[in-house]
Amino acid sequence: MRVIAGLAKGKKLQTLEGQDVRPTISRIKESIFNIIQFEIQERKFLDLFSGSGQMGIEALSRGAKSVTFVDSRAQSIEIIKQNLRSTGLSGSFDLVNADALSFLDTTNEKFDIAYLDPPYKVGILQKAMCKLVDVMNSNGIIICENPMDEKLDEKIGNYILIRTYNYGKISINVFRNKDVID
Repeated sequence: MRVIAGLAKGKKLQTLEGQDVRPTISRIKESIFNIIQFEIQERKFLDLFSGSGQMGIEALSRGAKSVTFVDSRAQSIEIIKQNLRSTGLSGSFDLVNADALSFLDTTNEKFDIAYLDPPYKVGILQKAMCKLVDVMNSNGIIICENPMDEKLDEKIGNYILIRTYNYGKISINVFRNKDVID
């Protein structure tokens, strides 16, 4: 697993071992960043359910103003720290070792882009989406990675599903605020 583009292009990233770890594959990561490539500069990025932190690190590498990494596992936070050190990225970031739903309940931050890749088929994605819309800026973008057979509501608060991309058994869903869609 490597950083695809930007300041840390080509830098190798570490990941946790185990069956409950599913790093986003490079093809999907590249597609996601192609979707937001002109919107990432100087934006606040939330990497919820961070794992190795590869999505947030990619955002920092491509010019995000700041990234907040959230994961409930202390081991994941340690891997993210290692990956940030090895990439040499010095942008603004926060590491939060907390349950995603608790974080969303308590944060005072507002985000421009949020990426969610929670554990599959445990019912947490829909719950997180309902809370997430309250911490997004009005022109925000929410991107969810989930199994194709796990359907999401097409409207959550002011956010509506504008596009779904399918990659094998994985879906990438992009939501935007209905008030700012052209």
